Amino acid sequence: MDESKLFVRTIERNDGQEININQCEVGDVGCVVWDAAIVLAKYFETPDFENGHAWRNKCVVELGAGTGVVGLLVASYGAKTIMTDLAEFVPLIEYNIDFNKTLFQMEASAKTLKWGEPTVDTPEYRNIDVVIVADCIYYDESLEPLVNTMYDLCSKDTFVYCCYEERTTGNKPELQRRFMQLSSEKFEIEEIPMSQQDPVFCSKDIHILKMTLKPLDT
Repeated sequence: MDESKLFVRTIERNDGQEININQCEVGDVGCVVWDAAIVLAKYFETPDFENGHAWRNKCVVELGAGTGVVGLLVASYGAKTIMTDLAEFVPLIEYNIDFNKTLFQMEASAKTLKWGEPTVDTPEYRNIDVVIVADCIYYDESLEPLVNTMYDLCSKDTFVYCCYEERTTGNKPELQRRFMQLSSEKFEIEEIPMSQQDPVFCSKDIHILKMTLKPLDT
């Protein structure tokens, strides 16, 4: 990774603590901070999460972490956090973890995870409290593997928080519809109203979904 190509975006927590996120001038969608990630991160500091303190001692996996901004925020509140992405993005996540390491009370790590590959036999992916998915509804071929990995990581007590920006160009509306269809086959889905989100970092075009596994048929 060429450090000369990095530039920093500072995210300020509600208590004034700063998280510095290195982004890359050159690269794919995982190299920059997207608006949906900021909206989700700031939602995690609302009263729904005891202003961030509900994250303490939680086990969290972030899928498609990119720069790691959402995972880094919950890690700064005391969550044990695994930020995952394709292999080419892991060095940037690791760099951001090291860049902010003084903020973490629990372990924060970056790992390669390709959606659709089995996770059930991997010890670190067991007993997960929360799965985070921020703005990952982007490529048609990745939708089914993404939903399958979300499902594999969940127990009946796991929450999935998925945030995405509603896009109206090209095939994006169809991708969003398809993602909702696939997700609704496996999960109960609740949309978080804007009234519960951060009053500044929210948008009518950015949706936050809270998901839990559907109960097994008896």
